[in-house]
Amino acid sequence: MDENYNPDIVSVVDEDGAEHIFEELDRIETDDARYVALLPVYDEAEEILEDDGELIILKVSEEDGETYLEPIEDEDEFNEIGSIFEERLSDLFDIAEDEE
Repeated sequence: MDENYNPDIVSVVDEDGAEHIFEELDRIETDDARYVALLPVYDEAEEILEDDGELIILKVSEEDGETYLEPIEDEDEFNEIGSIFEERLSDLFDIAEDEE
């Protein structure tokens, strides 16, 4: 492993006040919005084994000087941004295609 590897760790607090820790893998900025691709970070080995390895893609928004991460509601927007992240991260990860 690269000795200089320093993951970007992001702490997110949900609506219920629970804290979730993620590693930020990539970010995209378009003319319309900013997006991040995250993977959950776990403390327990059992949680790591139970994780499905699914990439979490969220939209970044700012309101009153605060930064928020929110789900992408529009399916076309989600698919477009998801495809960009898949292409950019395919060299680092073995990304499986969903079977329709």
